[in-house]
Amino acid sequence: MKRKPSTEATAAWIRLMRVQSRVLDCVEQDLKKAGFPPLAWYDALLELSRAPSGEMRPVELEKQMLIPQYSTSRLIDRLVDEGLAVRRECKIDKRGQFVEITEAGRELQKKMWGAYSAAIEKHVGSKLSDTDALKLCGLLDRLGCSCSDARPAAVAKEGVPAR
Repeated sequence: MKRKPSTEATAAWIRLMRVQSRVLDCVEQDLKKAGFPPLAWYDALLELSRAPSGEMRPVELEKQMLIPQYSTSRLIDRLVDEGLAVRRECKIDKRGQFVEITEAGRELQKKMWGAYSAAIEKHVGSKLSDTDALKLCGLLDRLGCSCSDARPAAVAKEGVPAR
């Protein structure tokens, strides 16, 4: 027997989608006002900086960022064009390639974190107590998200995990 979602579950879904969209829009606007590129650039640079040797295959980056392949390809092109990343041929598989973060990419990611962390505080932290934030993480964990990956010490040290 197929069960339909309750009115409450549907209302929660709608609110979750609206809040996610609105908060992301606000964060994007704050980054733009601070003179930074879009949040996806930060996410890609963070993932590359966390990778062993600062490099990943494009497909690995795509999986980490949860964006479509064509968007990842365009994003990589932009990062390379700006000197924030470089493409390298895979020595084992000549058809494959790696994307490697440059020193300029590392510097931009660190600079962006200042504006990004301020936006997180403005749009989330200032509206939730730490206790409420932990409760929200617990609720999201039950939906299949994993807030436990965002350990507070790691967040403060290296920046927010990618979306």
